[in-house]
Amino acid sequence: MTQANPTHILIYTTPTCPDCHALKHWLAQQGLVYEERDLTDPQIAEEAKARTGVRVAPITIIGSNIFYGIFQNQKPGLMKVLGLTQGM
Repeated sequence: MTQANPTHILIYTTPTCPDCHALKHWLAQQGLVYEERDLTDPQIAEEAKARTGVRVAPITIIGSNIFYGIFQNQKPGLMKVLGLTQGM
């Protein structure tokens, strides 16, 4: 079942990051639309650092919530903020 996004989802990724690929795949499985920005662009990397204070990939921003680091560590928080259950 596809649902409307409750809020804007912004992800900062790099093309070769396995956790970035896992995050994008999971968001797609949930039927969620997201905006993606490439951290290999120096301007985007500086933007992400200024907004979040970190230089890692992936970074996920949903409303005022910021998640970063490996996808499996982000997932529980993402599910809570997005109102998803474990079965999804």
